[in-house]
Amino acid sequence: MAVPFWIALACVGVGGIALALQAPINAALGDRVGDGVLAATISFGIGFVLLLGLTSTRGPLPSLGVLKAVPWWCWIGGALGAYFVWAMLWSVPKLGVVTTFAAVILGQLTAALILDAVGAFGLPVQEITLPRVGAVALVCAGLILSRL
Repeated sequence: MAVPFWIALACVGVGGIALALQAPINAALGDRVGDGVLAATISFGIGFVLLLGLTSTRGPLPSLGVLKAVPWWCWIGGALGAYFVWAMLWSVPKLGVVTTFAAVILGQLTAALILDAVGAFGLPVQEITLPRVGAVALVCAGLILSRL
């Protein structure tokens, strides 16, 4: 069953709200425990426990053979997420939430243009067009404006 466009869009929007809330909350945690890496570890630990609980309700896990067949690059998402959580909790107190997220979105869109253009990770190829580059340029302008 295909998920309706608006439901998917709403889920992503709520995810964006969650990220905006997570960054200053984790920054405050890092300040209170005195260590950003520890704060990121606590954040990931809580997330891990919640996901483990959810996973346990969803039926059998894939076999070891299936897991062994997964390409190496599929395993680095957690490391990328850990870096992101640490970078956010470290940057938010220095840059503010708006500037930090403007930089995040600029980085995401720049990488997304390249990933789309090469069809990375099996994605369909999406051409780099002037409107898409313009969208990235507007986010860059927003990043600059956020610091004025």
